Amino acid sequence: MWHGGYVSEIDYTHGYYGELAPARMRMIATLARQKTSVSEEPTYLELGFGQGLSLNIHAASNPGEFWGNDFNAGQAATAQELAEASGAGAHILDDSFEELASRNDLPEFDVIALHGIWSWISDENRAFIVDIARRKLKPGGILYASYNVTPGWSPAAPLRHLMKQYADRSTSGTLISKINQSLEFAERVVGADAAFFKANPAVAKRLEMLKKQDRRYLAHEYLNYNWDVMPFSDVAEMLSEAKLNFAASAQPIDLIDMLNFREPAMKMMQEIDDVVMRQTVRDYLVNQQFRRDLFVKGARSLSPHLQSQYARTQRFVLTCPPDKRPTKVATGRGEIQLKNEIYDPLVEILADDNYRPKCVEEMMADPRGSGMSTQQVVQAVIVLANINTVLPVHSETAAAKVKSSTAKLNSELCQRAEYSDDGRYLASSLTGVGVSVSRIEQLLLRANQVGAEDRSAWAWQYMKRDGVKFADNGKAVEGEAENLQRLRQSEKTFFEDRYPILERLGALPG
Repeated sequence: MWHGGYVSEIDYTHGYYGELAPARMRMIATLARQKTSVSEEPTYLELGFGQGLSLNIHAASNPGEFWGNDFNAGQAATAQELAEASGAGAHILDDSFEELASRNDLPEFDVIALHGIWSWISDENRAFIVDIARRKLKPGGILYASYNVTPGWSPAAPLRHLMKQYADRSTSGTLISKINQSLEFAERVVGADAAFFKANPAVAKRLEMLKKQDRRYLAHEYLNYNWDVMPFSDVAEMLSEAKLNFAASAQPIDLIDMLNFREPAMKMMQEIDDVVMRQTVRDYLVNQQFRRDLFVKGARSLSPHLQSQYARTQRFVLTCPPDKRPTKVATGRGEIQLKNEIYDPLVEILADDNYRPKCVEEMMADPRGSGMSTQQVVQAVIVLANINTVLPVHSETAAAKVKSSTAKLNSELCQRAEYSDDGRYLASSLTGVGVSVSRIEQLLLRANQVGAEDRSAWAWQYMKRDGVKFADNGKAVEGEAENLQRLRQSEKTFFEDRYPILERLGALPG
């Protein structure tokens, strides 16, 4: 089978994953004191790119050479269309991992990235990925891998088994209908007073959550023939065959132990020197379900001086209005409140001068930040970077190189909003990371681009055609006049608050 047991009847969702951005990886590795050879113009490979949205956003908004591979020819065709629209020159392949490993025309890569794929493929295909990394990842290069992990996923594995068994044994209907039937059947099992679900109430709650999720996502997450939840130690051992060492979690907030552990857990973590054992224990302490990890080929520590120099001189940009900044953040110890006395002045400083990017030294030189320590400011930046509220920026030279390709890709994404709700992101030439937007915002940008006299009326024609309405407390707003009035309010807010930020980020259509 060409699909190797991987769901191929339904295309994957048009998801975007900022963790795959090379600039973000460099930031995290540096803050974790891990030395890499990844430059501002990397040679980059994404394995299993799905619809190719992440790949094309990164190819358009980062200088360098970008390659992507996904064995689904339909998804590769979609990714190729985006690549042609941006003109960024991304190389799109539709090989199997075995075929990719045997190619002799691949360059050496600074970064190899795969999101989720590791959990959904066979041991044989994982071996091909390790072989590709061993032969084609440069010394000092980064491998990003995300995957389902024990112990957090372990209680829910029987739910996945139940759903897959029911779907596999259904003899009629589309895959979507089989997913719906398997959800309904699992719900009946819960309602039949099943002891398993009584003993694991969190799994019953997960089932309720699954009922609300995109069926395309569920097909790929739950119904693949190969589906392996494994501990971090197993992944680390496999990747060690490619001379890869664990560097850091790709989630910036994981760098700050005090935000993830209470005192007893912190003490235990500090006592463990072995990297693999430390990460294994960490997964138990926070009940980790899904890991996002950076591995480096050839572990080397970055000197404290160079780390400090980066933290002081790297410029960062704010991606939201100050009054919209998050007040809470999810951590390993649950949701925590962000201290207003630290975060309010920092976002105000970053918003000054029309959101001009600023480094830590400049933030601290401002009277509003002068009372904070370097550690406090850096930690606040890390926390806000975790949720993409603050992002590291390119050098002026790098941003200029990708200005054209970024604008072209954003034009394509906004034009696609005329007929699709997929791809609700824009590329940022300033940061090399995607920016989340709504379909309505993309339509308003498209209306602005084509010179519509009444932007809201222009956007409404597509919303009306597709039955898209505004909502109050989950209830659809009825009547064209009322919906158009809401749209005009949204337009005013968008162009006053959000548009100037997108302009600063280099995230507008051209």
